[in-house]
Amino acid sequence: MEDNFNIPFEKLAQECNIINPQNTKEAIDKIIALSADYPSEYLVLIYNYFFEKSNSYEILMFLLHKIDKFKDKSSRPLLIDSLIMKGKLAERISDIDCITRIRVNITKALANTKDSQAVYPLLYCLNSKDENYKVKLSCAEALGKIGDRYAVLPLMNILEDESESSVYVKESAVSALGMIGDEKAVDSLVSILESKKGFLDKFTFLKERALEALNKINFKGDKVFNALVKSLRDESPQVRINAIEVLMNSEDERAVDLIKNMLSDQNREVVQNAVIALYNILGDDILYQIINDENSPADARAEAIKLRDDLSEEEEETNE
Repeated sequence: MEDNFNIPFEKLAQECNIINPQNTKEAIDKIIALSADYPSEYLVLIYNYFFEKSNSYEILMFLLHKIDKFKDKSSRPLLIDSLIMKGKLAERISDIDCITRIRVNITKALANTKDSQAVYPLLYCLNSKDENYKVKLSCAEALGKIGDRYAVLPLMNILEDESESSVYVKESAVSALGMIGDEKAVDSLVSILESKKGFLDKFTFLKERALEALNKINFKGDKVFNALVKSLRDESPQVRINAIEVLMNSEDERAVDLIKNMLSDQNREVVQNAVIALYNILGDDILYQIINDENSPADARAEAIKLRDDLSEEEEETNE
């Protein structure tokens, strides 16, 4: 792009009034109008320049939305600098909450680029002890979306770091590990399921996320299987439901008997998920077995009848 230095950046910034605009909507309309005069490869450079200069939260968010759509590599240094050096934003934006929202959206834009060079700065913010927790959450999610395996060990360290007090950050790290899908994370995820002490007893959704992550990883071995068996006895119905789903997808021959045992669970939703899981593994025959077995728990029989009827209704609609 040999002509890019001929773009009158400063003049355009003045004409669009991006600095201290008295009317934000009018300034944004002028920025939008630039698309009639400049092709996309120039527009992204203009948006980058404006983003560095504007001190309007509304304009910065608008520009960030446009930059995100382009996913151009020229924007990466700008986004990374604005994420890491929040002091630069503070020089232009006084509201801390606004700065946080901008930086959260920067992490989303970086995630959408799928650029592995964004991994290190995202990890830098994630591991910073004085970082805003909302930014940390979005950094973990971004790392999961990018999917670079370089992030696996640092994310595992987040789970094992006792000084990390935010269970929500740990939850985001777990979800990111599931998105990346690296088997190295299995032991850390199993450790969450096996934990008996501390905050894990109070925040069972961390176990739920660990099970969801295991469901995305091609795991094998008795250690994971035993952790799933334990999860089937967890006090949280949702943990039990998630464990059923993981077993359903595990292709382990022992899974069917374990799931059958859950037909006697005291929670109706757990029973429903057990019936569905057995149907997904074994097909129609298991529904009729549950319905016709007089020893079947009442809830299990009712759920099997409902599923059978729903399937019959769908088949009739398909044949019409």
